[in-house]
Amino acid sequence: MLYYLFDFLEKQYQLTGASVFQYLSFRASLATLMSLFIAMVMGKRIIAFIRKKQIGEEIRDLGLEGQSEKAGTPTMGGLIIILALLTPVLLFADISNVYIQLLIVSTVWMGAIGFIDDYIKVFRKDKEGLKSRFKLIGQSTLGLIVGVVLYTHPEITIKQKDAAQTNIEFSKVEEVKSLQTNIPFFKGNEFDYSDIITALNDNWADYAWLIFIPIVIFIVTAVSNGANLTDGIDGLAAGSSAIIVLVLMIFAWVSGNILFSDYLNIMYIPRVGELVIFCGAFVGALIGFMWYNTYPAQVFMGDTGSLTIGGLIAVIALIVRKELLIPLLCGIFFAETLSVMIQVVYFKRTKKKYGEGKRVFLMAPLHHHYQKIGMHESKIVNRFLIVGVILAVLTIVTLKVR
Repeated sequence: MLYYLFDFLEKQYQLTGASVFQYLSFRASLATLMSLFIAMVMGKRIIAFIRKKQIGEEIRDLGLEGQSEKAGTPTMGGLIIILALLTPVLLFADISNVYIQLLIVSTVWMGAIGFIDDYIKVFRKDKEGLKSRFKLIGQSTLGLIVGVVLYTHPEITIKQKDAAQTNIEFSKVEEVKSLQTNIPFFKGNEFDYSDIITALNDNWADYAWLIFIPIVIFIVTAVSNGANLTDGIDGLAAGSSAIIVLVLMIFAWVSGNILFSDYLNIMYIPRVGELVIFCGAFVGALIGFMWYNTYPAQVFMGDTGSLTIGGLIAVIALIVRKELLIPLLCGIFFAETLSVMIQVVYFKRTKKKYGEGKRVFLMAPLHHHYQKIGMHESKIVNRFLIVGVILAVLTIVTLKVR
């Protein structure tokens, strides 16, 4: 809203200083600071309201140290993240941008699914919450929406530069619709999803959506569930996500800048730079939420927060065409999910073979395994975040290492 106001003032009245709102760096900085302020100031009031309404977490007895102390801690704190994220985005971002519109829809959609899940747990006293199949349907539907928009929308394009072209010549090159993405660590690292289907028949290029959209659905579902599994101890999900979103913010910045993308020899994506404002607000919201979520937590984000965070990370990665870097960048989510899968598969196979199920980990997800061996959750979170920073640096390094 302020973006359009200052744009109007600059064009109509040549207001001194109004042009500063055209700079991504300025608007991203304001969005980050405002989201941080909202999360920290309004967060306190929201927590007080939640506590007054006795919207507390019911803790299942997993035999973990300090677990009983968390009973009754206010939950559904993901509302703090959503409020702190959307407010500066609506104020400072270009709402006509298709990527911003897609991310706002994704935020509301995943927030609604998570809210319903938390509502059932808290007010219906059903610890299972929303049935898994309904949750999966909701995640898959968002993936379908995102996939269709990315595939069909005319403003979702890329520009490709020949080595012989100057930047001036490249600026005049027409934008093209493409399903290209980046493959890390390879020279000439563009990969087109349509190549998968045209390898079978050259005339099937128009059916590339049969490959692309299911992949988008899988990514959105997998990352949102990964974030949900990671949200098990104080500060882990929010801290890990802040690191991930900061890296995606860098990718949006360089991919949406014609000079940086040329220097780094990566794909130039017109209009994607506006994501810098969204990512800035996202980082601010997560850090502001961590003020109340670090050990001992004053509030839990609940599925309202974790599902929204994971879904947005997936959509942003798809938009900046870095989804193949998710296993590296979101390595914490990936390890947590993998630990659960290994535990379940191994338990079922050994039970079928020996009549008694055996376990690889003392408890899954992975962070609970470390709790079981006696490590304090603050130490677990700090070490996981250190690993997250290492993975983030390695992910950024892929821009040049090929």
